[in-house]
Amino acid sequence: MADLAGRGESPEILFWVGCSGSFDQRAQKITRAFASILNHVGIPYAILGKEEMCTGDPARRSGNEFIFQMMAYQNIRTLNHYQIRKIVTACPHCFNILKNEYPELGGDYEVIHHTLFLQQLLDAGRIRLKNGGSFQGKKIAYHDSCYLGRGNGIYEAPRKVLEALDAELVEMKRCKSKGLCCGAGGAQMFKEEEKGTIRVNFERTHEALDTGAGIIASACPFCNTMLTDGVKHEEKEDLVKVLDIAEMIAMELTVDG
Repeated sequence: MADLAGRGESPEILFWVGCSGSFDQRAQKITRAFASILNHVGIPYAILGKEEMCTGDPARRSGNEFIFQMMAYQNIRTLNHYQIRKIVTACPHCFNILKNEYPELGGDYEVIHHTLFLQQLLDAGRIRLKNGGSFQGKKIAYHDSCYLGRGNGIYEAPRKVLEALDAELVEMKRCKSKGLCCGAGGAQMFKEEEKGTIRVNFERTHEALDTGAGIIASACPFCNTMLTDGVKHEEKEDLVKVLDIAEMIAMELTVDG
């Protein structure tokens, strides 16, 4: 973003990468996949790079309001300095807090989750997918992220994107507004779970495996991590893949756009 601003240019969107997408090796693949789609379609975009701080979501969820506000005000100063108006992110946690909680601190932006953005590109014909792609006819179970689904009511966009792959979309026992958390929300990603009979991500993975799907689709880097761990725990890595929706679309893009 600094390079663009130095040339007097502004992007169509700011791609908010987030901590997972920046530092987690698995989530970096999601970042690259979504960036490859933006490049393929020819959408002018920028990232903040080292100027991007954590949104403060984990701090606020775990009760440290002071740290959250420090991070939020720093990010808002940066975004407002560059006169950013439209933000797209692949992380529902970043999406939720930027969209719903930054405005009261002076950060008012149009914030779009990448699944909704991909649906818009598909509907507009800006993304064309291969005929008879590698997902055609395969069973895919989509896991609803809490922050995307129950938190913001986004249920159909991810499913419509997956349907464009000509796959068989199968639903878990608990889905949409009754979906089960992966176990990472509310800053649980960063702490040990309380004692119980089964880890939440293992229970959710069982529900996904019960559908008979060979692919578990997610739209959140935290969910991806938790479900991947669940599949490994069941020793099903060779049979079941956990993929972000952006990765799946990136794999099926036509050469000519």
